[in-house]
Amino acid sequence: AIALVVAATLAGCGLGAATSAAPIPVASVEPSAPVTAAVAQTRGAIAAALAAAGVGAPLSDATRPYRPAESARLRAAPRAVYQVLLSDQPDAGYIVVYEFPDPASAVDAGNEEAGYLATGPARVQFPRETQHVLQAVGTTLVLYSWVPAASSDPTAGQVADALRRLGIGFRVPS
Repeated sequence: AIALVVAATLAGCGLGAATSAAPIPVASVEPSAPVTAAVAQTRGAIAAALAAAGVGAPLSDATRPYRPAESARLRAAPRAVYQVLLSDQPDAGYIVVYEFPDPASAVDAGNEEAGYLATGPARVQFPRETQHVLQAVGTTLVLYSWVPAASSDPTAGQVADALRRLGIGFRVPS
């Protein structure tokens, strides 16, 4: 009986278990859904705000996976990830645009995210000095996080200032 139990246990841990396991999801830089007109319009507004602020760095689609600390509503929302290329911070400058069914839902998600970013679980995902720009633009929500002391290039701060001019802003408690 003991031999039968040991054999069954070992069989459950063997090759058969590995082939039936679910695949591990791979991080993607692609939006979780196709880019809609609302997201494309917000991208255009971001590009225009950056140009008006004199930000010389281009806005492009992200080429690396990026997922910031997100509240439940943001984790479930379709999103697109863009990046402003910062000369001395190639792994920074990410701008995430989330889409919601209507402007009220975007505002609700912005309030939820602002509160979440002030919690311990979200704070451990960013350096202590991180500042967040969170703006509702129509049915979308724009999130940009940056660390003022991490760059000698003023572009990161210029991006933050430009984005704060869009839509409705949310204050992230420190």
